[in-house]
Amino acid sequence: MDDTALDWRKSSFSGNGGNGCVEFARLPDGGVAIRDTKDRTQPALRYTAAEWTAFLAGVRAGEFDLT
Repeated sequence: MDDTALDWRKSSFSGNGGNGCVEFARLPDGGVAIRDTKDRTQPALRYTAAEWTAFLAGVRAGEFDLT
């Protein structure tokens, strides 16, 4: 699927100040695509539904906390 056909959404934490952020779009197969808002010429990263679910579970469990 062409990335331009996806419904991209930006984080509500991004603001409009031009700071770096990411956008995500749900894929038809249940996966997720992630891209850099500042450089949309780069390909989006694509994750399966299972990969995305595992990542979110890790975030919620604190697996990626720096402290």
